[in-house]
Amino acid sequence: MDDTLLRRAPDSANASSDTVEMLARLVSFDSTSRNSNLPLIAFISDYLNGLDVPFRLSNDDTGTKANIHAIIGTPGPGGIALSGHVDTVPVEGQSWTSDPFTLRATGGRLYGRGTADMKGFVASCLCAIPDLQAARLKRPVHLFISYDEEVNCNGARRLIEDMQLSGWTPDLCLVGEPSLLQPITGHKGRLALRVTVRGRGGHSSTPGKGVNALQAASEAVGWVSREAARFAGNGPFHPGYEPPHTTCHVGLMGGGTILNIIPDHAWFEMEWRTVPGDDLFAELDRFRAYVAEAIEPAMKAVDPAAGFSFEVMNWIPGLSLEETHPLADLIRQTTGANGAGRVSYGTEAGLYSNAGIPTIVCGPGDIAQAHQGDEWIAASQLAACDSFIRRLAVRACG
Repeated sequence: MDDTLLRRAPDSANASSDTVEMLARLVSFDSTSRNSNLPLIAFISDYLNGLDVPFRLSNDDTGTKANIHAIIGTPGPGGIALSGHVDTVPVEGQSWTSDPFTLRATGGRLYGRGTADMKGFVASCLCAIPDLQAARLKRPVHLFISYDEEVNCNGARRLIEDMQLSGWTPDLCLVGEPSLLQPITGHKGRLALRVTVRGRGGHSSTPGKGVNALQAASEAVGWVSREAARFAGNGPFHPGYEPPHTTCHVGLMGGGTILNIIPDHAWFEMEWRTVPGDDLFAELDRFRAYVAEAIEPAMKAVDPAAGFSFEVMNWIPGLSLEETHPLADLIRQTTGANGAGRVSYGTEAGLYSNAGIPTIVCGPGDIAQAHQGDEWIAASQLAACDSFIRRLAVRACG
């Protein structure tokens, strides 16, 4: 292995000009999740081809989005994966003082959509490739670049399917979500659910002849509120998460037409965020059982067609890496961190872990800047990430 790899890493104060230029190129693509990401993927593919880096593309069902799975080193299994998504949230309705898709540098900060979440990490990975190639590492470094993390994580699911076909499965995985380069060994699981209620309409002066879908929905929402209180009061509790217990809540609700008509339809959307030990689908089964036993019988007594339907919009398994796992030790040694944290938001890390790959979260930037107007990443964080990636490659694959 070429030990000059570490000496070529930038210092902690100034990000490599190559990394900043790469970040500017990545930011210039409007890769909001609603859009195709193929122009951005074509740019990265050309860059990889120019460096003779082998890679695989995997597309979504529409053919308008693609993942990249690249390998620095000999293609095949083993080594470590560096994982990042390149889709972003929208900019509409946010306050921006400059073009969100033109990188702006001022006061030690780099502004633009996706700088923190998480094109900064992807830019550092791409710019490290020539040094990783020159180091002649003994094991491969994989690069995962995915779509749709911001909506349903289906890009990571598709990438995992393709990885299982190719056999290019890494031994370890690092997801570079913004964590101020502090290791994150756990995050909650999340399940988002849309509930639709079918009632029976009629004039509001004779409510007994109809089935009020909004009131039935409200009964179900009341159960969600009671469950939230039960989680907060009874746990289980896991220190390190904020809050340290499973949560559930209803975020959207609607139904009915006008006041003097019994509403024949209603809907709401809710979510669970579970700590280790609580199962997302077991919670969903409990909810369905309550509705079937406590709400639907009275509805169906009036109209057998009335009732509830449930649609899982998306779900992400939780991440729970033992803090004594060698990967956690590796990241602590590389970053100099003394411990590891846990977070309540979800990431693709839970999916990679669920696929049997020990996975951890650690990346540049602050999650507080993600999804905000004037999103930014500190140049010093980008510089530290440049160094971190090279050091990690040496420790994991050298």
